[in-house]
Amino acid sequence: MAAPLPYALEVSPEASLQFTITREPPTTEGGDGASRCVMTLTHTGLTNQHLAFKVKTTQPRRYLVRPNQGIVAPGSSETVSILLVDKDRQVLWSTYERLGQSALDHSKDKFLVQSCTVSDEFSSQFQNEPREEGGQYKKELIEALTGMWNSATSGSSVPVFNKKLHVRHLVAADGGAAAGGGGPSAGTASSSGGAVGSLPATFQEGVDKRNNTENMSPDQLNDEVASWRRKYEELVAFSVNLTAERDILNNTLEQTKRDLNREMATRTALEKQGLKVRSPEKPKQGGGASTKSLLLAIVVSFLLAVKATNSGSISVLKKVPVLGGMLGFKCCSKHKKMNNPIMDTRDEL
Repeated sequence: MAAPLPYALEVSPEASLQFTITREPPTTEGGDGASRCVMTLTHTGLTNQHLAFKVKTTQPRRYLVRPNQGIVAPGSSETVSILLVDKDRQVLWSTYERLGQSALDHSKDKFLVQSCTVSDEFSSQFQNEPREEGGQYKKELIEALTGMWNSATSGSSVPVFNKKLHVRHLVAADGGAAAGGGGPSAGTASSSGGAVGSLPATFQEGVDKRNNTENMSPDQLNDEVASWRRKYEELVAFSVNLTAERDILNNTLEQTKRDLNREMATRTALEKQGLKVRSPEKPKQGGGASTKSLLLAIVVSFLLAVKATNSGSISVLKKVPVLGGMLGFKCCSKHKKMNNPIMDTRDEL
């Protein structure tokens, strides 16, 4: 076993924190109706310097730690209270009722206790300072501790001790109100019956009744069978719902895959035939471009006509047989004869 470090606090309990889960909110000394666990941090006295501590958790919204950081003088200790939020207690109890204690035995919740030495000048700020509810220091001291820990954990030369603790959620044997606590005593509430303590409360009652079948009346036997049937039907319904949801998701996924493969095959076939596969585009405005060209031609023609009129060169147009007549020019006699052969015949007669 390694020798204790001078900057390490002695943490109790040493390995895990145990919370007792009950059907109804437990009645604690503080009257807050929360499952509580107590952790003690003790200065080992291997150094004359004060030790700073900080408690972290992987579930900060589930647990309320008071105080979560502070200073421990040589030869003294600090008590940290950890409370389980009632909403999460109800969630854990529902999980226990559906799946039993085994569903709570694999909790991934963890706590980390850190400690390091601090200078006498820094620790003197915390001496004889009144604390608020839950052992918390005032705001200025909390900010000073936070800044110190930021410096210590960001590459400072100050060594930091880390102690990890796992979390266990145990259900009281009677399912009633009970206070949570640290250490083995917290587990005795639900494990006094050996292996039976790890079963749900209704299952344990069934085991007790089976052990005393000679004292059970027919009505009690019927109630027990009905209770087991309800639990079984709930479990079957839950499994059926999960299976149905899984099948729906699988069918949707398969249909999406088929649609995608069909689209890819169609594109590949068209590309092999030399056709370009284009995404739907907005219709080209070809008609608009033609209209613009026509309007431009009309305007240019008009301007040229105006210019020709001003310059006197428009008389050239009267030589054009059809256009000259349309514009009102008088044609020559030759053109008249060509255009009106009947009149020419009359003149000869």
